[in-house]
Amino acid sequence: MTEDARPEPAGPSTAGAAPSLAVSDTPKGKGRVVAWALWDWATQPFNSVIVTFVFTALYLTSDAFIDPEIAALGADHPSYDLAIASLTSGLGLAGTLAGVFVALLAPVLGQQADTAGRRKRWLAVSTGILTVVTAALYFVQAAPSYFVIGVGLIAVGLVANELGGAQYNSLITQVTTSKNVGRVSGLGWGLGYIGGIVALVLVVVADGADWWGMSTENGMAYRTIALGCALWTVLFAWPVFAFVPEPAATGREKVGFLAGYARLGRDVAELWRTSRSTVWFLIASAIYRDGLAGIFAYGAVIAAVSFNFSDSEVLFFGVAANLVAGIATIIAGTIDDKVGPRTLILWALGGMIVAGTVVVALHGMGSIVFWIAGLILCLFVGPVQSASRSLLARVAPADKEGELFGLYATTGRAASWMAPLMWTVAIAVTGATIWGVVGLVSVVVVGFVALLFVKIEAR
Repeated sequence: MTEDARPEPAGPSTAGAAPSLAVSDTPKGKGRVVAWALWDWATQPFNSVIVTFVFTALYLTSDAFIDPEIAALGADHPSYDLAIASLTSGLGLAGTLAGVFVALLAPVLGQQADTAGRRKRWLAVSTGILTVVTAALYFVQAAPSYFVIGVGLIAVGLVANELGGAQYNSLITQVTTSKNVGRVSGLGWGLGYIGGIVALVLVVVADGADWWGMSTENGMAYRTIALGCALWTVLFAWPVFAFVPEPAATGREKVGFLAGYARLGRDVAELWRTSRSTVWFLIASAIYRDGLAGIFAYGAVIAAVSFNFSDSEVLFFGVAANLVAGIATIIAGTIDDKVGPRTLILWALGGMIVAGTVVVALHGMGSIVFWIAGLILCLFVGPVQSASRSLLARVAPADKEGELFGLYATTGRAASWMAPLMWTVAIAVTGATIWGVVGLVSVVVVGFVALLFVKIEAR
């Protein structure tokens, strides 16, 4: 399959000329690239430390948040296992609600930012909310009554992170050319994963030093980690605001927020007429990206609950997972520019399906299965995310990048109920957390099949 640099109309009813594309051949400074990529580095601790490997996996889904009488029964008691499963499914519900808000807000906020030339302003607002929410997790004490507060704060953080990510993604056109968009996208995702490594290593060092004599009662260690992640975001997010230029306003007439939904409908209809394959890609990618999000969101929960990883083992696995993902994503960026993003995505999704199946089929063999198959999963997650971003950047119209990446977030969140729902249903039906993996993999399979039917050219 040959891949060129414009969206390819699909089907006989598609009409209209291809729009002017956002990614050009005009050289951009390397300093801009680094400044842009550092936002991934700055916000990754929320994803890796808070959402995936530490705060939720080791703290919010621990027996500190279930009835003390049930907690006293021990991990081998059915009531204990069901209580823990209710925490993990509650975490999934919070993710589902966050996805609804992202789906409703992302494209119109992107459209407003495009029209006014204020993508960086909305990125700053989202980053600020994410930082405040992360810091507020410090107040989540180790008691069942604080569980709802904890998952509520994380849900707000997920919304802010996604809305900010849509604006951040649209700014890639300010730092790339048509020849290096894959490598730059890979660098951003790769730095994000490596930032996760550094943050996790700091947690491991602090844990190994017994927190330097600080009291760890009442969840204080995890609450302090949340403060550290918030500080990390402040320290490393500022370069994108200082050195990446704000795209010019599009010149379109400004409309109110609610009127923006009517304009959004017209824009989607135009996109359907002029680049129908791009619409189908948004739908297919929404499905498989939700599967990816589920795997990363619940991966550490699976390690801790289903494979009995200790706290330190979860942390070490988190470091290894981010290292593998970071290196693979940076390398995959070059592959993206050579073979095309769609081809790369399909191969990576196939690898994830195989690895996820192995995790479930061989889980009885113990933790070695998760170490091997889980790391293989991480090998493919980053390249899929990076290539999806670079593909959309290549085909985005020059004056609607924010709106299109907002739609990218919206379609992703419109499907974001799939992975949490399949995770929750699989656990509820079987009563065992390990079967949640089957639910997550099934979502990836549906996305893989859907992408097979999307003929979008972007090289």
